Amino acid sequence: MTVETKLPFTQDYVRSFSEERGEPSWLLNLRLQALAKAEELPLPKPDKTKIDNWNFTQFRNHVVESKPLSSLEELPEAVKALIDLNEENKNLYVQRDHTAAYISLSEDLKAKGVIFTDIFTAVSEHSELVAKYFMKDGVKVDEHRLTALHAALFNGGVFVYVPKNVEVNVPLQAVYIHENPEAALFNHVIVVADDNSKVTYVENYISTNETANAVVNIIAEVFANTNARVFFGAVDNLAKGVTTYVNRRGIAGRDGRIEWALGLMNDGDTVSENITRLIGDGSFGDTKTVVVGRGEQTQNFTTSVIHYGKHTEGYILKHGVMKDSATSIFNGIGKIEHGASKSNAEQESRVLMLSDKARGDANPILLIDEDDVTAGHAASVGRVDPTQLYYLMSRGIPKAEAERLIIHGFLAPVVSQIPIESVKKQLIEVIERKVK
Repeated sequence: MTVETKLPFTQDYVRSFSEERGEPSWLLNLRLQALAKAEELPLPKPDKTKIDNWNFTQFRNHVVESKPLSSLEELPEAVKALIDLNEENKNLYVQRDHTAAYISLSEDLKAKGVIFTDIFTAVSEHSELVAKYFMKDGVKVDEHRLTALHAALFNGGVFVYVPKNVEVNVPLQAVYIHENPEAALFNHVIVVADDNSKVTYVENYISTNETANAVVNIIAEVFANTNARVFFGAVDNLAKGVTTYVNRRGIAGRDGRIEWALGLMNDGDTVSENITRLIGDGSFGDTKTVVVGRGEQTQNFTTSVIHYGKHTEGYILKHGVMKDSATSIFNGIGKIEHGASKSNAEQESRVLMLSDKARGDANPILLIDEDDVTAGHAASVGRVDPTQLYYLMSRGIPKAEAERLIIHGFLAPVVSQIPIESVKKQLIEVIERKVK
């Protein structure tokens, strides 16, 4: 069976959608040009995963209006568990399907010039600043059909900007709630840390229905300018039946640092790209990812760190657990360009198999175009270590509990990096539920 590739929306629809929101001409033109390109460009070609028959384009609801929240107490319990409701001066954004339902930023951060708002408000109030970063140096519109379609139809997301010499020492959190099981989410996130600044941003995607029939197309662009630091955490927990494309891209300037901690827990078919470009000398990129696959889902995860500057450091750590009949491909790419001398590229991919029918493939790749560098990789696919299992059982721990402890220990290097305790706790509970 071949999925219909004809795009569901016309130039007239996109023009109307943009004009209703009062978008500036640069964004309207970008949307229209992107839609035209989407009709011509091919789908991306993730290594070892055929996605031609996946549904990325056919969906019923591009815009679903929800009521703003008068109080966080109105949220479903599963969503409230992600948020510390007792914390004062919350720096929080909540989006219900396509509605910016709640946003707060402390007065202290506002006074320092920090911007943390929904993407449409940012386009309206900070048009030139958004235009400087929107799909130019990070993700390009014409990379393939899914990036072009995203640019044409993006319908949610946030914009974060931290001015020069400002350090944000409390996390900014965004929660994206997928309530309508047929709503398509095209979220665009931009996080900018200007020179000598620091910020931590954590986002959650959560479905309130166990099953859905929807398309999710997410792009996040992260910029750490000179001597800036960005920590980007994410927990994706979308329902079965949601076909997801997610592209998280980072660019680090001179002595800039970008650190990722990603918990990819979707129950539907997923293609994930995470690319960090170390442009400036002395820049640093560290990506930690955990994945749990179950049921009959197919997933492809490609993580790349590309070195352009001298004395750059790039690290990739990916741990996955596969059960039932799930299939996942883990591609790790460390690339050192010519001229990036004294750089270091390291990566490790480990996949734990819990079922005879599950499939996991770890592919470490090093592409080195410079002599004076260091690089290394490690990869493994296997079952629960019988020695570890025997050791725990010899201490009186039942086999099922021993396996659970081993799995949590296996995923701990990433889970422990999540900086918001409520989000960390929820990720642990999601893992527990999935591997039970």
